[in-house]
Amino acid sequence: MSFLPFSRKDPGNTQEPCDQITAECHELAQAATRGELGAKIAELVLRHSPADIQQMKLNFGKKVEDLSPEYRERLTQKINEHLLGTFQAIRLRRQQGVFGTMEEPVTPLQKSYWEMVAGQCSGGGGDSRIRFLNYLLAAFCMFVLEEPGHPVGTPFPGNDTVQLIDGTYYCPVREKAGDVDSALCPFCPALQTPAIGYLRPPIGGSEHRKQEFIDNCYRYHNFNG
Repeated sequence: MSFLPFSRKDPGNTQEPCDQITAECHELAQAATRGELGAKIAELVLRHSPADIQQMKLNFGKKVEDLSPEYRERLTQKINEHLLGTFQAIRLRRQQGVFGTMEEPVTPLQKSYWEMVAGQCSGGGGDSRIRFLNYLLAAFCMFVLEEPGHPVGTPFPGNDTVQLIDGTYYCPVREKAGDVDSALCPFCPALQTPAIGYLRPPIGGSEHRKQEFIDNCYRYHNFNG
C-alpha cells in the first residue's frame, strides 16, 4: 500500500528526465553499504529545494481529497511532517558526516528496489522529478535509517497505525503489498501488526482489535486452576 504523494498524470512530459532517473537508479543500485547509499541519496535529494517538498504536500492533498475530513486531516498532518522531517534529516546527516560510519551491507532486495523505482518513474505520468524524490525519501528511511516507509503514527482505516513496540516496527497493512505495483511494503522493515494482541493489548488499536485482545485473553489465557 502506498501513500506516496505522486503528481497527477501530464502527457506533456518528455522522455529525457525519465532516462536520467533510470541512470541514477542504476547508480544507486551499485551502492554496497548503508552509508554509501545514504551519501548517494543525499546528493540527489539535496538538489531539490523546500519548494519541491511543498509541491509534494500539495500533490498529496489532491490525492486524499475524497477521504473523510477527520481521517484526511490526521493522515495529511503525519505525511507532511514526514516529508519535511526526512528532507531535513538527510541534510543534517550529510553535514555531520555520519554516512562514512555506516558499513552494513545493502541487501539484494534493497538493491532491487531501484529497478522498481525506475519502472515507476518512466511511465510518463506526472512530474517525474517529484515522483523520484518521493522514492528517494522513502528509501532513505527504509534502507539507511532502517525505519518504515510510512512513519510511526501513520493512521490507516479502522484507526490502526504504524507502531514501534520494544524496538520493532509494526504496520497494519504490511501484507497488502499486492495492492499496487509501486507499494513500499515488500521493502519495508516493519512487520505485519498481529491480528490479535498476544499477552499485550494493541496500543492505539481500533475497538475491534481491542475486543479481539480481550476475547483472546479470556479464551486462551484465563487459567483458573
